[in-house]
Amino acid sequence: MKILIVGGSGGIGSALVRLFLASSSDVVVYATYRTQQPMFEGRRVENHRVQWFKLDATSEQDICSLARSISNLDVLINAVGTLHLPGQKPEKTVNQFNAEFFNHNINSNVLPTIFLAKYFYKHLKSKRHTYFVSISARIGSIEDNRVGGWISYRCSKAALNMAIKTISIEWKHKLPGCCVFAFHPGTTDTRLSQPFQKNVPPEQLLTPDYVAQKILSLLNAKGPKDTGKFFSYAGEEIAW
Repeated sequence: MKILIVGGSGGIGSALVRLFLASSSDVVVYATYRTQQPMFEGRRVENHRVQWFKLDATSEQDICSLARSISNLDVLINAVGTLHLPGQKPEKTVNQFNAEFFNHNINSNVLPTIFLAKYFYKHLKSKRHTYFVSISARIGSIEDNRVGGWISYRCSKAALNMAIKTISIEWKHKLPGCCVFAFHPGTTDTRLSQPFQKNVPPEQLLTPDYVAQKILSLLNAKGPKDTGKFFSYAGEEIAW
């Protein structure tokens, strides 16, 4: 089995790399990092079954080049995304809206998935089931929005969800064996969520290893009939 983890240096991405390598000796993992190859427990991963690629996931040219470097895949998981910048947190009110921050959210949270679908479509053609997964967030659900706020992040995740749904409809005909879905990881203990963890009850702050295991459980339980859906870490389907 061949698996590509885009964002393999992040909290959830690195947990996925470790989990898949441990899950089977037949697994080959391709993983990407943005600036520096990650260190696990103070050491670089030295495993002949993992290959690292430097990648700017917002760059169409980088993703096109990556696609030329990898052959067929069984699973592609996009684990990249953004929530805040130095000096710029999600807006509490629309009065704080900043167009540059909004565009940054769109570029980081939406474009990578679309570029990956564009250039890795042929990689997921197989006689067995394949999977195309993007990490989203419940906050991107329009139906579930009851408190408002965080307009740039909400809009970008809603756009990501629409991209996933649209890709899944097209691929039902072109890639009938592929299951395309969005995944909500909950509040995970990573750098992305650190500024917002103080109000999260300890039992609701999930570890990256736990979240990675939940993704693997979904891959084992779902198939082409489940394509075009939005699942939470608890396995429940979330309304778009």
